[in-house]
Formats: sequence, C-alpha cells, structure tokens
Amino acid sequence: MKSSRIAVLADSSLRCDNSDGQQRHITSTPQQPAPGTTPLMTTAILLVAHGSRLDSANRDLDWLGQSLAKRRPNDLIETAYLELAEPDIPTAGAACVERGARHVLLLPVFLSPGRHATLHLAQHRDDLATRFPEVSWFLKPPLGRHESLVDVLQDRIDGPDQSATC
Repeated sequence: MKSSRIAVLADSSLRCDNSDGQQRHITSTPQQPAPGTTPLMTTAILLVAHGSRLDSANRDLDWLGQSLAKRRPNDLIETAYLELAEPDIPTAGAACVERGARHVLLLPVFLSPGRHATLHLAQHRDDLATRFPEVSWFLKPPLGRHESLVDVLQDRIDGPDQSATC
C-alpha cells in the first residue's frame, strides 16, 4: 500500500510526497470560474433592521441590500427584520443556507449597540448556529461611531429639506 505525506509550504500551497518518491505541488489559489458561470458563493451578509409597520420604511433596507449586492457581487445578500416585518431573522437565515452560504455575517443596521443589536441578535445568531451547525455565524457590530456617518449627517444638513406635510 502506498503512503503519502502532505506538507504546507510558506506560500500556503501544498506539496504531496508519496512513497515512490514522486512529488506533486498543489496550489491553494482558487480556480477562476469558467466563462459564463458564476463563482461559488459561500459567504452571506444578512442585513438586519428593526422593522416597521410602515412598509415604505422597510423598503429602505431592501434598497440597502440591493445596493450592497452591486458592490459585493461575490457575496449573497439577504435582509431581515427583528420584528414587525417579514422576513424575520430565522427565515432569512435559512434562506442564506438554502442559497449555499457556509459563513453568514449578521450585520445590524442599527446606530448603537443597544439591547436589540447586542442581546437579541446574539440570541438569533446562537439559535441559527444550533439549527445549522455546518454553517459559521458571525454577529458584526452595529453602525456605531464611524467617520462615514458624520459625512452622511453633513450631507443631510447641507442638502434639501424633507417636504413637510401637516
């Protein structure tokens, strides 16, 4: 029976030495997909907002998800709501898995790390990890203190007023 030994080289490639003294070098660089095919997507980004009874408010998250998908075409993008709107987090998490995600990043679309963005979303992450143990689930921080948010505020201050209806 032939035996072989595999060594990981400094460039993360592999070298396979078999008992006949033959060596094979195996690169770990991912192969490019064939023309006309889509790459295998294994990471999903699950955008999570609070949810509203006002449907137009919930559509903002859909817009955000569609816009992010254009910038991250190799990631799966799903949206979910903590409450008051659909899909809920368990349903959207399951959709990520059904679409082939092996890693899911729960990204809270919340300004601050309050109870929802910390405790409640952590519980959902843990529940999804139990339900789908073959998938890695990560809870990312909320929007929080990010310089780009100051730019958005500056843009809103300098931009036109929202039309008022009384």
